[in-house]
Amino acid sequence: MTNPLLSPSTLPFGLPPFADIDDAHYAEAVEAGLAEHLAEIQAIVDTPGPATFENTALAMERSGRLLDRAAAVFFTLASADASDTIRELETRLSPLFSAHQDAVYLNRGLFERFAALDTAGLDAESARLVEEYLKEFRQSGIRLDDAGRERLKAVNAELARLGTEFGQRAKEGMKSAALLLDDDAALAGLPADDVASAAEAARAAGHEGKFLLTLIQPSNQPALAALENREVRRRLYEASIGRGSGGGSLDVRDLVTDMVRLRAEKAGLLGFSNYAELTVDRQTAPDFAAVQAMLTRLAPAAVRNADAEGEALAEIAGHPLEAWDWAYYSARVKRERYAVDEQALRPYFELDRVLNDGVFFAANALYGITFHERSDLAGYHPDVRVWEVRDPDGTGLGLFLGDYYTRDSKRGGAWMNALVEQSGLLDTRPVVINNLNISKPPAGEPTLLTLDELRTTFHEFGHALHGLLSAVTYPRFSGTNVPRDFVEYPSQVNEMWAMWPEVLANYARHHATGEALPQEVVDKLNAALLWGEGFGTTEYLGAALLDLAWHVLDGSEVPEDVLEFEAKALAAAGVAHRLIPPRYRTGYFQHIFAGDGYAAGYYSYIWSEVLDADTVEWFKGNGGLTRANGDFFRAELLARGNSRDPLESFRAFRGRDAELEPLLKRRGLE
Repeated sequence: MTNPLLSPSTLPFGLPPFADIDDAHYAEAVEAGLAEHLAEIQAIVDTPGPATFENTALAMERSGRLLDRAAAVFFTLASADASDTIRELETRLSPLFSAHQDAVYLNRGLFERFAALDTAGLDAESARLVEEYLKEFRQSGIRLDDAGRERLKAVNAELARLGTEFGQRAKEGMKSAALLLDDDAALAGLPADDVASAAEAARAAGHEGKFLLTLIQPSNQPALAALENREVRRRLYEASIGRGSGGGSLDVRDLVTDMVRLRAEKAGLLGFSNYAELTVDRQTAPDFAAVQAMLTRLAPAAVRNADAEGEALAEIAGHPLEAWDWAYYSARVKRERYAVDEQALRPYFELDRVLNDGVFFAANALYGITFHERSDLAGYHPDVRVWEVRDPDGTGLGLFLGDYYTRDSKRGGAWMNALVEQSGLLDTRPVVINNLNISKPPAGEPTLLTLDELRTTFHEFGHALHGLLSAVTYPRFSGTNVPRDFVEYPSQVNEMWAMWPEVLANYARHHATGEALPQEVVDKLNAALLWGEGFGTTEYLGAALLDLAWHVLDGSEVPEDVLEFEAKALAAAGVAHRLIPPRYRTGYFQHIFAGDGYAAGYYSYIWSEVLDADTVEWFKGNGGLTRANGDFFRAELLARGNSRDPLESFRAFRGRDAELEPLLKRRGLE
């Protein structure tokens, strides 16, 4: 049979024909794509005559279509629905992708053609395209001598292998750490639908009649807020924070030390004193010192707030507090001090209603876009849903795919990725996916979201909007292809609409009775906004500062004892809190060790939040949820991608640089 990945898809918007693709097709398509792209690169290098924008930069942007198509589908499956075959293939292919990146950006002939280009007379986006290619050549090591380039290639290949192995062990570790309980008495306090989901998870895992509490990626597990049995809470908490560092085949500590050592070596080869400085050189932050200064400014106030919260929790508990008690008694404080019961809110947050009457409703009010479910189009798994997105004039904008439920074949967390990226040059329109990890209820039962899952649904859709509303010429600049410390900004802005009165009133209705969420409950939720910010900011800063601690080391400083280093690093940063573990501990910190996407860049969430908090103030001061505001934000920010300096886009939108005060106010850190 013909491999369907070898040719462009004929489905609407280039949606891959998932029904026709099987595991055997991926290796053939990827390997063909790698070879074809290298041939296209060589053709650019061998082009006779002087380098021009058309025969070099435009040719580069048009190259690699087969590889991009095959890789986008393959890595989507590797993250969201990986079979054993896919996992084995990922291990084999990851070093090939790394070697291919080196083959492109360590190609002197290609670099020399770009270096010879004259950008005078080019439009701003085209001039930026040349500048960004030259920057990537330099950051990839083009200036190294032959020995240096060969060593860098070896380092990159090994880092790719180790990152893939970390991700696979972490995924299996999260699965194996799930807590199996014999009877529902141990689940006292959990809502009935969560108990049903635990029974369904146990049944699917071959434990009929028992109950399985599956884990989410962060340290703090949602069930800790509701479980009345303190011993069960302890077991769940310890299962969560012990992942990846308890010995055995799923322990990742050996991978961590090897990766940190190799990253330090890579930074040195490229002329940086440490890997954190190399990472920040690629971001919007002016330098590493600016990042450190911001985080260390926030840490003492965050810990003070957390200590105050802890004192209130100990008082209500009536006994010395342990880390597994925090979420449980924090929920009690919300109920007793603010009259907010988060578990009682879940019946008002039913997934379909949240999507159609909340997420899509807000996007329509802001941007005029509409969503039309396409049951005739298939995703890669039966749980995947497909919507066609249309502009206000009815023209097709792209496709949005939603994959909301957890399963054994999916990695933890929540994310957005693109199967097709928007580009005027290639005449492509976007196809983007949101992945979450919500427990799937038994058939026929509603999917009820926690407050955190509600916010995550809006957050990830903010990333989707960044991809869907892109309007750039070159695929390199499309959508979320922006610096890592800017990419979270549009998604964080989109979170504001979850609690915006007009939006909330439209979707927050009891799934059984249709009753609207009472206004007095909304008022109490708003009154309780600052409660828990001490915990939330401290656990976040713990992870961000732990990330940096690993990546300021040189090769000789890499410790043998990972957990001892982690404890000392948190203490030195002032965020070692007995009751608050980092949001991610080293053993399951996939953001920074399952690949290098956020390595030395986890700070970007709060760096982006400075822009986000300032933007929320702008929306509040300019009439809120209006088409005029949405169209302005779309035109100056979402549509721009990386086609101009993202901070220039922010200034064009806001009229000035961002100010820190709105963030400090939001998190109670003034």
